[in-house]
Amino acid sequence: MNLLGVLLCFLNLSIPADSLESLVVKSVEVLGNKKTKERIILREMTFAVGDTLTEDMLAEKLERSRKNIFNTNLFLWCKADFDQGNGEANIVIEVRERLYLLPLPMFFLADRSFNEWWYNRNHDLKRVTYGVLLNHSNLTGNADVLKVKAYGGFVPYFELSYNRPYIDKRQRMGLKGGVFYSTQKSFAYRTWEDKLDFTETDMRTQEKKGVFVEYNLRNALYHTHKVYLGYTESKLLGDAVDLNPNYFGTAVDFLPYFTLRYNYRYERVNNVQYPLDGQVLAASAVHYGLGLSDHLHQISFGLDYQVYKALGGDFYGNINLKGQLSYPKKQLYPFVSALGTKKSLVRGYELNVIDGQHYGLLQTNLKYEVFNTSLDISKILPFKQLNKVPLALYSIVYADMGYVKNYFPEFSNSSLSNKLIYGGGVGFDLVTFYSTAAKINLSVNQFGFSKVYFGVYRGI
Repeated sequence: MNLLGVLLCFLNLSIPADSLESLVVKSVEVLGNKKTKERIILREMTFAVGDTLTEDMLAEKLERSRKNIFNTNLFLWCKADFDQGNGEANIVIEVRERLYLLPLPMFFLADRSFNEWWYNRNHDLKRVTYGVLLNHSNLTGNADVLKVKAYGGFVPYFELSYNRPYIDKRQRMGLKGGVFYSTQKSFAYRTWEDKLDFTETDMRTQEKKGVFVEYNLRNALYHTHKVYLGYTESKLLGDAVDLNPNYFGTAVDFLPYFTLRYNYRYERVNNVQYPLDGQVLAASAVHYGLGLSDHLHQISFGLDYQVYKALGGDFYGNINLKGQLSYPKKQLYPFVSALGTKKSLVRGYELNVIDGQHYGLLQTNLKYEVFNTSLDISKILPFKQLNKVPLALYSIVYADMGYVKNYFPEFSNSSLSNKLIYGGGVGFDLVTFYSTAAKINLSVNQFGFSKVYFGVYRGI
């Protein structure tokens, strides 16, 4: 009797025979990938042909591999299964590809959020940007992305970029590069009383253009490193330079600068677009200037940690801890950022922008899945990539708190920086086609100010 058998007898325990049976992975077959190269799919597998695994372990690794493949955002759905016999297992991966070429007419608000536009800008339709987004998310079948943006309206903008995630045989290293140009008549020239102030003119007041390149290294399934180098020329036109002396400081009206940024990301979640289980850890270091301009020398460090947990039944919870440190204390206005931008906000203060050099943020959510289904619209849309629309509704209770350290609150007449702020509320998330989430929240802050807020977030 082997050692395991002796131990089981001693403990009066038993293990089901199936869970001890070892299987050798004989083959992996991929079906449904008409465009995507097979190696792009196999890159996401957590095991390889020739591995020896117990049946339970194989089932666990296969499910993790299925989630990894789905999280490439190349497929509408992914199935994974295996059959066994004579101590061997044959793996079958089946996918349904998305529509990769999406020439989309774009019509969106130039403001930082719908709520900013609706409540603070009086839902002025002149503040709309429109145009065309041409996005091919799998140009050669290598998960490479060609993107062309051509917008007019409030913020005319053009961008051309190409991203090849893997350029080596081991599929670890990738490159991205592009150019951009934008001009606008009105822009936020300062933050005053924790809200944005915009220029009021019919003349062009700002122009930006630049070029960038980015190197990425994905040396493991869930770990990604990125190094970004960009060059930007930013120019103020007309009388805009007189509105905020701290906008470019002594640089007056023209600021050329380099941006060097390093990002690390660990992401292991069930769904990258709307996660309900798993973890995300992101860290960044950014340097603006790099000696090109005597007027700009700034460095910042950021950290973002998210935990998602299935709590049992239809309940889910998540916590997000986020923070930033930036130096020096006195910074040019375009490079000062804290709470109120890029999803970094205390809910209850959706209408505020709180400037500062350092900040900390805690967000908490408790979710309940009201329903999760799929609608068959094949009679309306005959395309197989579009004829089934996933639809899920989650009710949410949330509570947040944050703190912004601002060494110069007099520059913005801020009353919300340098103090602990907190808020919370209830809401609903409707998650639907191509990982689009429509949000409606009723938020209240510590001063008793409450409002209904809306948002739409897309995962394309």
